[in-house]
Amino acid sequence: MSKFSGALQLTDLDDFITPSQECIKPVEIKTTKSKTGSKITIQDDGYYETSELGTHKLEKVEITLADCLACSGCITSAEGVLITQQSQEELLKVLNENNEHKVAGTLDQIKTVVFTLCQQSCLSLAKKYQLDPEECARRLTGYFKKLGADYVLDTKVGDDLALIEARNEFVERFQSETLDKTNKNLPMLASSCPGWVCYAEKTHGSFILPYISTTRSSQQIMGMLVKEFLSKKLGVGSNRMYHVTLMPCYDKKLEASREDFYSEANDSKDVDCVITSIEIEQMLDMHKLNLMDCEAISMDWPWGTPEPSTHMWAHESSGSGGFSDHIFKHAAKELFGMDVTHLDYKNLRNPDFREIVLEKDGQLLLRFAVANGFRNIQNLVQKLKRGKSSYHYVEVMACPSGCLNGGAQIRPDSGTPARELTSQLEELYRKLPQSCPDNKDTQFIYANYLDGTFSDKAKSLLHTNYHAVEKMNTALNIKW
Repeated sequence: MSKFSGALQLTDLDDFITPSQECIKPVEIKTTKSKTGSKITIQDDGYYETSELGTHKLEKVEITLADCLACSGCITSAEGVLITQQSQEELLKVLNENNEHKVAGTLDQIKTVVFTLCQQSCLSLAKKYQLDPEECARRLTGYFKKLGADYVLDTKVGDDLALIEARNEFVERFQSETLDKTNKNLPMLASSCPGWVCYAEKTHGSFILPYISTTRSSQQIMGMLVKEFLSKKLGVGSNRMYHVTLMPCYDKKLEASREDFYSEANDSKDVDCVITSIEIEQMLDMHKLNLMDCEAISMDWPWGTPEPSTHMWAHESSGSGGFSDHIFKHAAKELFGMDVTHLDYKNLRNPDFREIVLEKDGQLLLRFAVANGFRNIQNLVQKLKRGKSSYHYVEVMACPSGCLNGGAQIRPDSGTPARELTSQLEELYRKLPQSCPDNKDTQFIYANYLDGTFSDKAKSLLHTNYHAVEKMNTALNIKW
């Protein structure tokens, strides 16, 4: 069993909300009366056996991610679910099957395996193995290609596209509400954190969903690019592409399993498997490898533009993607003609809840906030429900300190406080070169893949929808 994230540790309630009482995946238990009773033992393979007039294996109960998404019981922390298609075991199974097909000569059965690596996980692994972030990414590339990967990509293009789409969406919402005060669609709430989105869908439903940005996360934008465009470039069907992402969060597995990110036309999910920083550590231990032992190989750049000098980039100062920072600067320029170069956030209740304002001639023009951790998220939602929120945009992340402290990041060594490790990762992140989303790469992709920045195709492929999960009160619900 993989290690669980800190979200499940009852000793730290900052990122944990107690599940509600219902479960829509009831287990049918067939009972028979017996005079002698039954003996149940646990065998070496982990299955339960019962002996009464012989022995037989009891059926193993499985809960899929689709069940989890449809359930109105739990809220986040999807790592508690038995995940069969989102694990390193499944990944290694696919890679081993590919190798078997190569030996057998059944080349038509081989899948093209593509890895996409995010900065947060690379930083976590770089810190663990005492590597420079860029060298860490290169050695991860060597490790994955040794296992059988065909391509290893970074998330830069997806990150940049997510920022551009989110900022354009905010400006459109702001202008719409300015023209029509009855059109209440602000504050716009970030949507890149699947733990937060899952919580919103299951707990606050139709009330909160109109405020959430429709822009896809960078993970799902990368998934779309791989399955829609890279597959065509390679002449490989989308269902013959196996796309793996390396992420700092178990809930990214949940995000990848959403039906919204499955294409019936292509018979394919945008992201087939999500593995986490902790799982890479486990895989390396299993193979008795230190990341330093792996060959350093350059990452791939298949987007039709010159390859950048580095593949590890920062986006503003936020290790969670820089949404609040970038949208604030862009909105100040686009809406009010003001150039903002320095961002001065003010801590409110705690360092994980901070705000920034834009003022001119004593008039407040913009008020943005960053809310990390469920304590702050709950306060934010309650203010919204009471009509007391004065924010125009909020960057919302389920994990305290944001994505660099994701629940699936490698845990600190014994004796090192988690917040100290997060501070060290933030320092590494600030040393990365800054990415400007308005670059030749995104311009090329908009022009050649998406029919332009504001096209219907861009809106369709770079945005998504959310769905309220209604509580189910039936006699079949299990009461815990």
